[in-house]
Formats: sequence, C-alpha cells, structure tokens
Amino acid sequence: MILEGIMTTLDAAGEVSISPMGPIVDEAMRELVLRPFKTSRTYVNLKAHGEGVFHVTDDVWLLARAAVSKVDVETVPTRTVRGRVLAGACRAYEFRVIDVDDADERTFLQAEVVATHRMRDFFGFNRAKHAVVEAAILATRTALLDRTEILAEFERLAILVEKTGGDAEHKAFDFLRNYVEHAPSPDKTE
Repeated sequence: MILEGIMTTLDAAGEVSISPMGPIVDEAMRELVLRPFKTSRTYVNLKAHGEGVFHVTDDVWLLARAAVSKVDVETVPTRTVRGRVLAGACRAYEFRVIDVDDADERTFLQAEVVATHRMRDFFGFNRAKHAVVEAAILATRTALLDRTEILAEFERLAILVEKTGGDAEHKAFDFLRNYVEHAPSPDKTE
C-alpha cells in the first residue's frame, strides 16, 4: 500500500529537507519502499547517509507547501537516526536504508523502521483533504504534464474543496492552483 506523508532528510551540512513522499508500506510500518527521483534532494540526502524520517500527518497546508517550495517548520531531534522529526506530525518513523536499486530514473530504496514517534491523534481526512493531496501530487508534475491537463484536474478537485473544506484546505488548494498557473511550461522540444 502507498501511504502519503512527509519525509525529512538531512543534507551534508545538516540542513533539513522536507518533502512529500508516498512510500510503499506494510501495515505494521516496519518497512518502507521509497521511490524518489534521482534529481530530488531526498534521493541525494538518502544516498549520502541513508537515514531519514517518514511522517504521517493530516496537515494539508504543510503538505501543499512542501510539495512545491521550501518550508521552515518546528522540528525536534530524532532518537536513533541522523535526522529531524516534524513537531506537528501525528506519527513519525525513523528509518535506515538497507538496500538501494538506482538503475532507473526513479529509484527504489528499501528501508527498515528503527524508531516510532506518536505525537498526536490523526484528525482524519475528509474529501477536501484528499483533494489537496491529489493537487499537491499534480503540482509536482508541472515539468512532466501539460498545464491545461493539470488545471482541468484542479477544476474537478476544486468542487470537493468547496463542498467539504475548511480554511486550511481552501488555503492549501488555492496556493497549489496559483503555483500551477504560474509554473514554467515544460520544454516540449527535447
């Protein structure tokens, strides 16, 4: 099963990278299969030292911002690995990469969970929160997909946000739509 959440990794200088990630997980959350692109900071950081933290959160505003921009949020120290835990997350899973297959553009990193944090109850997802998660994924694809196609999907998702969203969902969705509307068009000549 793929579980959408937020990944933190550290670069060589110890700076935190915060990025959405949807690893394949087992129900017991003992193992993660991470699939970052080789061009991502997450891949570079994990390739360098192989440790990070995967977070489960219901904060779609954070997820939206992390998808398309650098964010600065409160973190706390990890217990076992070199990394940082998002203070506002519901749960966090410290992990170590145990196997790497980077033969393709999108890599496969097998990781084992070595420590678990439970900070607060998961509020839950309504249809608007799900729509924001889908919009965040689409926003990360502006270099790969036609903007018209992405914005058409945003129109479909907007109905869910309008009907069931609160302030955070509206703010996150509008932020992502604005990002897509102003993102550079992919170069179709290559």
